Amino acid sequence: MNPAQLALEAIVVQPRTDRVQQPGEPTSVDRFFRISHRGSTVGREVRGGLTTFVAMCYIVLLNPLILSASTDITGLRLTTEQVTTATALAAAVTTVLMGLIGNAPLAVAAGLGVNGIVAFQLAPAMTWGQAFGLVVLEGLCIVALAISGVRERIINAIPSALKTGITVGIGLYIALVGLVSAGFVTRTPDKADSTVPVRMGVDGHLTGWPIVVFCLGLLLMVILVAKAVPGAVLISIGAATLLAVVLNSVFDISGWGLVEPAVPTQVVASPDFSLFGQIDLFGGFVSAGAMTATVFLFTLVLSGFFDAMGTITSVAQEAGIMREGKVEGMGRILFVDGLGAVAGGVSGSSPNTVFLESAAGVGEGARTGLASVVTGGLFAATLFLTPIAAIVPAQAAAPALVVIGGMMMAQCRRIPWQDADVVLPVFLIAALIPFTYSITNGIGAGLIAYVVIKLSKGKASEVGWLLGGLAVVFAAYFGVEAVKLVVT
Repeated sequence: MNPAQLALEAIVVQPRTDRVQQPGEPTSVDRFFRISHRGSTVGREVRGGLTTFVAMCYIVLLNPLILSASTDITGLRLTTEQVTTATALAAAVTTVLMGLIGNAPLAVAAGLGVNGIVAFQLAPAMTWGQAFGLVVLEGLCIVALAISGVRERIINAIPSALKTGITVGIGLYIALVGLVSAGFVTRTPDKADSTVPVRMGVDGHLTGWPIVVFCLGLLLMVILVAKAVPGAVLISIGAATLLAVVLNSVFDISGWGLVEPAVPTQVVASPDFSLFGQIDLFGGFVSAGAMTATVFLFTLVLSGFFDAMGTITSVAQEAGIMREGKVEGMGRILFVDGLGAVAGGVSGSSPNTVFLESAAGVGEGARTGLASVVTGGLFAATLFLTPIAAIVPAQAAAPALVVIGGMMMAQCRRIPWQDADVVLPVFLIAALIPFTYSITNGIGAGLIAYVVIKLSKGKASEVGWLLGGLAVVFAAYFGVEAVKLVVT
C-alpha cells in the first residue's frame, strides 16, 4: 500500500479528534491579534482596554452636555438620555471595529471640539437630522479619501504650525465652553455702559452652591491629573456629582441648569435609540445654504483629519507598532476612523475619532486590537446605565472641558514662534476660534492670512494650488453675505 493510500485509510477509518493545543503554542486569539508577536499578553491587553475606558468614558457624560446645550433651527433640544445612548453606541461599535479591523489599541468615540461644531455651528443653522446628515457625509468623505490616498496629500498641504494652531484654538474653545456651561463665565447683558462682553459669574461675582461644586471639582481634577492618577477625570466627575446630589437634597438648590442632580429612581434603564437613523443627508444644504453647509462639511473633515492623524501617530509610536516611520495597518486604521464619523451621525451623536486617552491603555501594556475590543465592550455596557449619566450636572462635568482644553494648550511648544510667516496666522486661528465661538472662522482666517503672507513675499511655490484653493473657499465663506447682495 502506497503512502497516499495509507493516509486516506487513516482519515476514513480512524475517528477524528480535536487537535490538542501544545504547551506554549499561541491561542487563536493570540494569533488573530498577534499578541505574542507584539510582546504583549492577554492579561495586559484586558488591563489596557479597561484603563483606556476609565480614562475616556467621561465622553459619555460630556458629549450629552455639549449637544444638549444647543437647539436646532426649529428650537428642538436633544435630551441627555438620547445623546448618552447615541454616544455609547457609536463608541462601542467603532472601537470594537478598530480592534477587529485595525488591530490597534486605539479607542474611538465622539471627538471633543468637533462636537462643538455640531452643537453650536451646524444645529442653529439646520435641523438636528440635517446636522447628523452632514456628519455622515463627513465620514463618507474621510473613508473615500482614506481609500484613495488623497487624505495624505491634503494633510501634507496644511503647514504643521497651522495644524498645531487649530489644536490650541480648539483647546481654548473647549475650556471656554466648560466655563460658560458651569456659569463661571457669563454673558454681559447688552447695556450702553457695558465695557466687556463677558464677566465672571453673575454681576462679576461667584455665588451659589453650583459654582462651589464646579470649583471644587476643577481643583480635584487638576490635582489628580497632575499626579497622573488613573481615571482622574472620571473620579473627579463622580466626586463632584456626588457632592452636587448631597447638596441639592439638603438645600433644594436652584440654578443647576439643564440637569438637576437628583437621586435616580433606577440605576439601569433601557437605552433610548430614538435618534438612531434620523438623518437627512442633504437637507442642510437647503436650510443653511450651499456655501455655508459646504464650509461646515469641510471644517468637519478638516478637524477629523488632524485630530486622528496626530493621535494615531503618537499612540502608535508609544505602542511600538510603527515600522520605518509608518504605522502598521495605517490604511485600515484610517478606514475605521472614517467609519467612526459615519457611525456618529447615524446613531445621533457627533463625529467619532481616535482618542488620545488610548495612550493610557498603552501605558498599561496594550499593544493590539484586543484592548480596543475590551474598551468597546465596556462602552456597550454603559448603554444600560443612562439614568446615572442623567444626574450629572454641568457644574460636575464641565471641569473636564477646562482641564482637557488646558492640556491641549501644551501643543504651543511645537509652534515655531521665530518664523514670522506663521506666527500671525497661528495666532488668528487660536484666538478667533474661542473669541468668535467658531472653529470655522478661526481656521479660515488663519489659512487666508498664511496664503497672503506667502504671496506677498513672493513665495507662491510654498503655498501650492491646494492650499490656495482652500483660502479662496474660506474667502468666499467670509464674504458670502456681500456676494448675496451683489447677486440679488
